[in-house]
Amino acid sequence: MDYADFGRYLAQQRELRGVSRADVATATKIPVNLLAALESGEVERLPERIFVVNYIRAYAQVIGMESQEAVLRFEEIDKSLQGKRQSETTEASRDAPRLAWPLIVIALLLLAVFTTLALKGVLHLPRHL
Repeated sequence: MDYADFGRYLAQQRELRGVSRADVATATKIPVNLLAALESGEVERLPERIFVVNYIRAYAQVIGMESQEAVLRFEEIDKSLQGKRQSETTEASRDAPRLAWPLIVIALLLLAVFTTLALKGVLHLPRHL
């Protein structure tokens, strides 16, 4: 289950109870565009997590659903998806040092060439710095 599935679940529960999105927006003071993002699982359009949890709690209360159950469902999904993101980030950070080595070697080679040329007098550097 992901955020989109959770959003569909909320929308389905709302529709089964015959409550419109506009009614939820009016009762909760949550803007309709944020309710639409919540119901479609577009978490990137939503504010910080603490606000989302409170939105879910208020949403559930307005439609007559057990608010704690809705929050627990969201938190379960959020934790599992956050765990996946953390493991992907850890894998990417393990690969980062491998990618940096060629750049470091090239930089050191260029520095060595520049230093050699400067010492041989090929490069005319100002003597007073």
